[in-house]
Amino acid sequence: MKQKSPRVAGLIGAVLLTSCASVTAQETVILKVHHFLPPASTAQAKFIEPWCARISQQSSNRLKCQIYPSMQLGGSPAQLFDQARDGVADLVWTLPGYQAGRFVVSEVFELPFIVRSSAEGSRALWQYAMKNASKEFEGIKPIVFHLHDGNIFHTTKKPIRALQDFRGMKLRAPTRQATRMIAAFGATPVPMPLPQAPEALSKGVIDGALVPWEVVPSIKLGEIVGHHIETDPSMPQLSNSVIIFGMNPARYDSLPADLKKVIDNNSGPQASAEAGRIFAQAGLAGRKASEKYKATFHTVPAAELQLWQKASETVISDWVRDVTAKGHDGRKLLEEARALLK
Repeated sequence: MKQKSPRVAGLIGAVLLTSCASVTAQETVILKVHHFLPPASTAQAKFIEPWCARISQQSSNRLKCQIYPSMQLGGSPAQLFDQARDGVADLVWTLPGYQAGRFVVSEVFELPFIVRSSAEGSRALWQYAMKNASKEFEGIKPIVFHLHDGNIFHTTKKPIRALQDFRGMKLRAPTRQATRMIAAFGATPVPMPLPQAPEALSKGVIDGALVPWEVVPSIKLGEIVGHHIETDPSMPQLSNSVIIFGMNPARYDSLPADLKKVIDNNSGPQASAEAGRIFAQAGLAGRKASEKYKATFHTVPAAELQLWQKASETVISDWVRDVTAKGHDGRKLLEEARALLK
């Protein structure tokens, strides 16, 4: 049997590839979405599922999501960013700060008493990260950067009313900057991803946890803790965490132009601000849902919080020093973030 020449075979292959591409352009694309929280969490029920519904509707059902909550694709929360980069998942929702020291430029939004509005803070975070932290997020296509409703302390036995109450306490910290803040307050920080916190509280491994209201119902924290330590609303948020919803770049590049446009229309600063608003509203609902349990609610007044703010000034100066040591102008980045947050 006569064999085809390499040139003819190549032409046939090109035709077949073109044919396959045109067929693929009409097929349904299933995007694997991976995150570390339960299905009832704000992340999935209020943010990821509505986002997936929008891209499905806007693509005439050619884009669809298969959501994998609670690390069902394997790995740990700290590995989610790299899972999106490596194609284990097409999209991930995660806290980059779970990898301490890797995403230092964007950590400015995790500093104590920096953020006031979760929605506008999320818009500012997108603008800041896309301009200043693009190298940190290489290997993933950002869809949304956002903040949650602000961290507060939840303790099992002893409430925290004043700075001296932190002494002798072991408190869960979500990020590197939260770890430093807790240490500056005089307590012992215990860094851990959120899913580990309920068991650690139940077993007495830690005395309390720094957690936002929005996630309290989904991890059933209200059933475990004895005290919720809120802060005077006239003050900036005690702490927050940078969150990214990001996509595998190769998966995005494989999409036809019209489907890329659907993804793009649901990405960016406005989508980030909307995510921040969703999490802020979920925070109000999370607090309301916790009122049925026996835990007490304590509000730290502004005058006391100003003492906490002064105690945590070293956290900010240490961040400036760290990021400057990595070749950036830390003071300028801090000023830029503050200007955007205004």
